[in-house]
Parts: sequence; structure tokens; C-alpha cells
Amino acid sequence: MGSVSISDRPNEGASSRNQPRTVLRRPDGSAIRVLVVDDEATLTDLLSMALHYESWEVRTAPNGQQALTLAREFKPDVVVLDIMLPDIDGLQVLGRMRADGYEAPVLFLTAKDALDDRIAGLTAGGDDYVTKPFSLEELVARLRGLLRRSRTAIADASDPILTVGDLVLDEDSYEVHRDGEPVSLTATEFELLRFLMRNPRRVLSKAQILDRVWSYDFGGSSSVVELYISYLRKKIDAGRTPMIHTVRGAGYMVKAAT
Repeated sequence: MGSVSISDRPNEGASSRNQPRTVLRRPDGSAIRVLVVDDEATLTDLLSMALHYESWEVRTAPNGQQALTLAREFKPDVVVLDIMLPDIDGLQVLGRMRADGYEAPVLFLTAKDALDDRIAGLTAGGDDYVTKPFSLEELVARLRGLLRRSRTAIADASDPILTVGDLVLDEDSYEVHRDGEPVSLTATEFELLRFLMRNPRRVLSKAQILDRVWSYDFGGSSSVVELYISYLRKKIDAGRTPMIHTVRGAGYMVKAAT
């Protein structure tokens, strides 16, 4: 059935980032609800541990039929769904959930590496996938990203406004302004800018950015980071004093224009 990497436990990963973990909650202030569906008890136990660390409420199901019952009763905000289940497969489970009107994001777990299988999960209505084995921190990062993008969750923080010089980012409304002018960003551009602005005047390596913003394994390729940095520069710095800087051989940083 595959495995999960336990060498990257969530508490260790969070401390290694040297930045506070923002708790995500439902708009009414209650805990995020997560349904984990997998017939491997060891894996669901580990995932429950990682998700409880996020202060989320977790329910687990070992098969598709129980998953459907729990989805109706528990009404989760996000579902972690294994494709290979002992009764009905994850694709069928998702199809029935969508038919019931369930619109919240679903992240597939799969032991398969074939691209066709990944595409099948996404075209069936899934929102993301991870391939076993995976790290706990990677999966949690994916879920946090799905919740933010779906606007299911809000950040439990005293101030959602990040400000660096004349650049302002609102984590709640997903609005960005520079010198009072609105800046339109894609979801990925927003996440990249947010990571930079949470670490002003700090050089962030391409590896750190890949891990935090995308949480994907790009096989060591850094071209995607360079590409999105260029997108940000065109929108943030065009015609203005640059705020996004390259530190040759080290990475990127954002600092107030002088």
C-alpha cells in the first residue's frame, strides 16, 4: 500500500523553518475538519498525529463506504483520500461525494507513479495528489495550500496585513497593493510573495522557496522559482524602484525600496 516518511515529523519541520506556524481555522473560528480515508492503520495514525498538531479535528475511515457515511455526518473541510481502497476505489468515492453536493477540496493519495493515474484523479474532481511514500510535512503543506486557495480557512493571526515598505499584502482578502495601487497576482504568485514578505531582508534559497511555496519535488530543478520571480518582478517592480532582489549564488529577498 506504500508508506509515509516519518523522518520529517511536523514539529521538527516547523522548528527548522525558524518562523511561527500560523493556525488555520474555519471562518467561524472553529477547528478545520479533515477526513482521512485509507485502509492502512499505521498511515492514518501518523496523518492524524500530524493534523492534530495543526489544531485540526480529524476523522478516519478504512474504506469507501465508511468514508461516504462520515462525509455526510462530519462535513469535512478537506478530504485526504487514498485511491486504492478495499471496497470501492477513491475515484468512485469522490464521484459520489460530488454527486451529494460536496464541493470542498480533496487530496488523493496514490501508490501509483503513472501520469495517467494522476490525471484521472484530478479530472475526476480531485484538487491535488501525493504519491506514496511522502513526508508528513509535505502533505500538511499541500492541505494548508488547498484550504487557503478554496477560502475554506482563515489565518488565526492578530494581524493579517504584511507590510514591507510601500508593498502591502492582506492574507485574509488576498489583496496586494504597492504604493496604493492594486497588484493582481495568481494564487502561486501570491504564495511566493507572501513567503518573501514574511521574511523581509532575509535571503531565501531556491530550495527553501520550492519546499515552502510548491511542496513538490522538482528533481532539483530551480527554473520554476526563477520563472515565478520574474513574474513577480514584472508586476511588483515594473516602473518602480526594485524590491525583489537576487543574491547571486544564495537566493532571493524582498526589502523596502530606498
